[in-house]
Amino acid sequence: MTPLTPIQTEFIESVLTLKPRVATFDCDGTLWSGDAGEGFFSWELDHGLVPDQIVQWARLRYADYKAGQVAEDVMCGEMVTMHRGLQEEVVQQACDAYFAQAIAPNIFPEMRELVHRLRASGCDVWAVSSSNQWIIRSGMRSFGNPQNRILAAEVAVENGIITDRLIRVPSGPGKLEAIHSVLKSSPNHAPDCAFGNAIWDREMLAMSKHPFAINPNPDLKKIALSNGWTVYQPQFFLR
Repeated sequence: MTPLTPIQTEFIESVLTLKPRVATFDCDGTLWSGDAGEGFFSWELDHGLVPDQIVQWARLRYADYKAGQVAEDVMCGEMVTMHRGLQEEVVQQACDAYFAQAIAPNIFPEMRELVHRLRASGCDVWAVSSSNQWIIRSGMRSFGNPQNRILAAEVAVENGIITDRLIRVPSGPGKLEAIHSVLKSSPNHAPDCAFGNAIWDREMLAMSKHPFAINPNPDLKKIALSNGWTVYQPQFFLR
């Protein structure tokens, strides 16, 4: 395990002092550097995980998304439904291999330690991401978080085969909907602490008692500073 710096340790302790009972974490850019969902999408198109006709459609569709012609939540949903007809086990194994090689080295050590410490204290920790369910499962194993505490872009799976029936796409307001759906018995249906890095995490952070903008994009950083939210830059970027 990577030794933590005094700044990293201080950050962890500042969260633990709040004694949160429920905490929600965005994943890409918050728990690790980079976008695992987007990275895997590119990787699987290059490696032929999906049929050629899906590859051709997906490349054009993603170009439209980058040009602002496809909404964020729509694209995130389609990045999951494009696997319809495939065996879930095959997709999960591909995600496991990709994450281990491309993303795991970029996990922020203080965020991994924080999640472990929160869970050890009895805090209910949720991973909330618009990336596909399989890549987030791969990632959260490194944090010791169980599958039933993951709210990612998800489709129904029948007899081991992936369908195109969306269950959820937690992006922007969709993160609130996903969190409310699992915190119905909690006071105010809101997390004590929330952690995110992008504008798509704004609603999740705003609903929490203690919002943390982690490595925030410029637009979220502006919102965080204007609202008095805690802004933290992982030490990974300062080496």
